[in-house]
Amino acid sequence: MADEVSRAQSAQPGGDTIFGKIIRKEIPANIIYEDDQCIAFNDVAPQAPTHFLVVPRKPISQISKVEDADKELLGHMMIVAKKCAEQVGLPRGYRLVVNDGPDGGQSVYHIHIHVLGGRQLGWPPG
Repeated sequence: MADEVSRAQSAQPGGDTIFGKIIRKEIPANIIYEDDQCIAFNDVAPQAPTHFLVVPRKPISQISKVEDADKELLGHMMIVAKKCAEQVGLPRGYRLVVNDGPDGGQSVYHIHIHVLGGRQLGWPPG
């Protein structure tokens, strides 16, 4: 966990990200869903038995930077997260997480939803 905190504290917004490279298929990923607005793929460092990401094709750096015009995209991402959770077999529930900024644990500056499940998740999460 300290490693993730270090990554979040040193990450900087701007420029191309690993998610942009995955979207353009320059880096392989285990893709579980894609359409013209977003892509979903398994996290390479899972924090639960099931852990995938839903990433918009539009490169928005942080959730705190979204605009009113992005509301349909954000809603679509939530629906995709739900559909993918059903597809991968999470009938007992799951958690959606969006990190924002260094204190929020954001280490990639391209918004994304973490979908975690497959075990009992603790509360509080931080």
